[in-house]
Amino acid sequence: MNNSPVVIVTGASRGLGAAVAGWLAKAGAGLSLVARSEGDLNRLAKDLVHPGGEPLVCRADISDYDACRQVVGDTLAHFGRIDSLVNNAGIVQPIARISDSDPADWRYNLEVNLIGPFNLTRAAISHLRKRTGRIVNVSSGAANLALENVSAYCTGKAALNHFTRVLAAEESALTALTVRPGVVDTAMQTYIRREGPKSMPADQAAYYQQLKDHGQLEPPEIPARSIAWLALHAPRQFSGQFFDYDDPRISSKALEVFGEKLV
Repeated sequence: MNNSPVVIVTGASRGLGAAVAGWLAKAGAGLSLVARSEGDLNRLAKDLVHPGGEPLVCRADISDYDACRQVVGDTLAHFGRIDSLVNNAGIVQPIARISDSDPADWRYNLEVNLIGPFNLTRAAISHLRKRTGRIVNVSSGAANLALENVSAYCTGKAALNHFTRVLAAEESALTALTVRPGVVDTAMQTYIRREGPKSMPADQAAYYQQLKDHGQLEPPEIPARSIAWLALHAPRQFSGQFFDYDDPRISSKALEVFGEKLV
């Protein structure tokens, strides 16, 4: 076992999570890559540099507590330690008015966006305490907005922020925080542009389309760099807070540590 920090990253198969994993690998961290798509994870693991050790691929649905316990157990068996969690996995659906939402879809959104981070935190917390570890929960500006037709997503992210505040209050040995990654050019935005017009008011759907058309979506690598820095270096005084990815206290430090280019 080497002395590289070990980070579990959920939603790691693509988009923001894959970019977070890329920056962490570049910094020499050991990685457990978690997602439901094992094929995509294997491709990512093959492409990553890994001075921190061969990445561990963990196919898991984080809404299942037993699956999260398995991820933690496999990570410990592979690396011998856990230093940080990046709870990035998230879904936006259902896109529908509350009155039209499928109850099962609404519930599953919270199971991924809120219960998933709880599950992994609960499974790993005793091991994180040993490392005075860090938990970075990827939230959203939607946590503070009443956005029509995405009630589950807004609710789950708002609850995630408050869960993190309570976690920080309870766990003085840990640094737990949430981060807003901005509006990122990922599959979630593609899904919103495709499905939004079926349920959203025309002006709301047009807003998401113009973000893409006008080049206003952030490349995943930019917020991912800030998230990776937080996973490795977030100071204790950040615990319990909700940060923007481009907060200069984070983004300037991340640029200094990681450099401009992911590859």
